[in-house]
Amino acid sequence: MPPVIKVSNLSKQYRLGQVGTGTISHDVNRWWHKVRGKEDPYLKIGESNDRTVKGESDYVWALKDINFEVEQGEVLGIIGRNGAGKSTLLKILSRTTSPTTGSVKLKGRVASLLEVGTGFHPELSGRDNIYLNGAILGMTRQEIKRKFDEIVDFAGVERYIDTPVKRYSSGMYVRLAFGVAAHLESEILIVDEVLAVGDAEFQKKCLGKMKEVSEGQGRTVLFVSHNMAAISNLCNRSIFLRNGQKYSEGVTDKILKEYISYGRQSKAELTNEDEIFTSSNSDFVGFNAIRIKSEDQITNSINISRDVVIEVEFEVLINGIEIYPSFHLLDDMDTCIFASFNGTSATANSDNFFGKKLCKGIYKSSMIIPGNFLNEKTYRINAFLIPNNDMSSIVAVYDILEFKITDDGEMRKEYTGNWVGLIRPKLYWQTQKIV
Repeated sequence: MPPVIKVSNLSKQYRLGQVGTGTISHDVNRWWHKVRGKEDPYLKIGESNDRTVKGESDYVWALKDINFEVEQGEVLGIIGRNGAGKSTLLKILSRTTSPTTGSVKLKGRVASLLEVGTGFHPELSGRDNIYLNGAILGMTRQEIKRKFDEIVDFAGVERYIDTPVKRYSSGMYVRLAFGVAAHLESEILIVDEVLAVGDAEFQKKCLGKMKEVSEGQGRTVLFVSHNMAAISNLCNRSIFLRNGQKYSEGVTDKILKEYISYGRQSKAELTNEDEIFTSSNSDFVGFNAIRIKSEDQITNSINISRDVVIEVEFEVLINGIEIYPSFHLLDDMDTCIFASFNGTSATANSDNFFGKKLCKGIYKSSMIIPGNFLNEKTYRINAFLIPNNDMSSIVAVYDILEFKITDDGEMRKEYTGNWVGLIRPKLYWQTQKIV
């Protein structure tokens, strides 16, 4: 059976700082090459879409030489950092914009939800917009009428269905928009990162609906999200885009690990000689070093029963300033396990420098995660220095270091499967015979 979606050598080029393709002279030059049967001269120039560096060319490739296929009933995840080209790809697949080169072949009707209220007319009521969207998708009025009550019930906006959608909240907007896209009978459903607008209950309902339309109805779903847990639960296969190019494609679990670990420091220690601190430090305070330790050794592989010590050295650059070091611990699915800062003088395990004005100098602060607390997986940390408890002046570095908790088998005994849960504390049980 031929694929439902086939993308071949797909590329999209933009000219920076301009609306459209650029100047009249460039457009005339393009036309002159075209009438002579020659290649567009501006396709030979342009740089990759790396938003973090200053480029030399006015042209940038939002997408470059993308190839993939999607089978009927498959749910394909598309992941990548901001600016990777995910939304541009979906806009081309939805025929909202056209590619510069390459081709897209689609088998069937496409329903897309690229941003809140895609395709909605703000002056029309929710009822009218359901019929309008259905007509755009090629549905007959009878088909739309048959699905109407189901859409309204799913969206939970029955009271406002005859109110112009311009009066809807963003959450109501996306509820109705998703309900229309998911329930009208298209063969392909394209969903960008819009579900974050909805509440937790609605997000759960949407994910369940996407699973239902793919497994139960045989419809194809393309899903873009920064929620790694949602991608993992919904998609069997995923594509990782980076700077407008396909970096990797394959089984979702493998691709998620590549995405999460890409560009991350595998070392157990970073110092002020490392480039990552250069842009983060301020006029008040700066990072000198961050390291992962266990049993007084710098390491990023730690036995589950041993303490994990996260240590930061920072330099105070002016006198009379309070500094609050803080860490966020995240797991390999981007879930924040906890956030912690340097304690309070009201506790027994107080930090002697908490809330005190510091003189110029270099200080070291450590946080200890007890053994038999974290589960067996890979973790990473974000580090922060907060001057005078002022969040607007925060000095932050993200994805700074990574470490892995390993299991020696002492706790699990003969059980060899994956241990579920975000954490895995060693809790004490007591059993008694009472009869």
